[in-house]
Amino acid sequence: MTVGVVACGAIAADVTAVAERRGWAIETRPLPPLLHNHPQRIAAEVDAALDDLGTRHEQLAVAYADCGTYGALDEICERRGIRRLGGQHCYDVYAGGDRVAELLAAEAGTYLLTDFLAASFRRTILAELGLDRRPELRDDYFRHYRRVVWLAQRRTPELERGAQDAADALGLPLEVVDVGQAGLEAELETLLSPQAPVGPRQDEPPTGANPSSAP
Repeated sequence: MTVGVVACGAIAADVTAVAERRGWAIETRPLPPLLHNHPQRIAAEVDAALDDLGTRHEQLAVAYADCGTYGALDEICERRGIRRLGGQHCYDVYAGGDRVAELLAAEAGTYLLTDFLAASFRRTILAELGLDRRPELRDDYFRHYRRVVWLAQRRTPELERGAQDAADALGLPLEVVDVGQAGLEAELETLLSPQAPVGPRQDEPPTGANPSSAP
C-alpha cells in the first residue's frame, strides 16, 4: 500500500527523510510554509492536495498539526476518514506537548524556533513582517518576548549560527533544547498505521491553545 502525505513545507524534508530511513512507501506533497502566515487558508489547500494525491494512492494522511486552523483540519480529516499529526503546532510534534507546555509555563514570553525557522528566520519572519524595511517596528511586534528557545533537531554549525542570528535579531537570549527527530518519527508511525484512529486525539489541549511563533 502506498500513502500520499500532504505535509507542511516547514517539516516536509524531515518527513521524507524519516520515511526513507524507515523504508515507508510514501509520496510527500509539501505545501508552502508561508501558509502559516495565513492559517485560514491551510485547510482548503490541504483539501485540494488530498484530492490530487487520492487519485494515485490507497491511503492518505496529513503531516500538519492543527497549526492555527482552529479545528478546520480536523473537519477535513474526519470527513475523509484520515488523520493528521498530533499537537497544536510542529513544536508539539518535535518536542512533545508536555515539554512545550513546560517551556511556556517557565517563561510565557518564549519564542520557539525549529530548524526550519533557524535556517530561514530573516526570510520567513523578518521579511514577512516587513522588519527588513522597518526594523524600528521590532519592539512593537516582540516586546513581550523574553527568550528564544531553539528546539534543535540537528545541531549543525550552520543551524547554530542561524538560531543565534534569529535571537540577535530579536535582541533576546538564546537557549537550545535538543529534541532530535524521535517525536516526529513516532507521530509518523502512528499517522501511517492503517489502524490509526480518525480525528483529533483525545490527549490534545483545546484547539487554539497555540504558541505564537508559528510555523
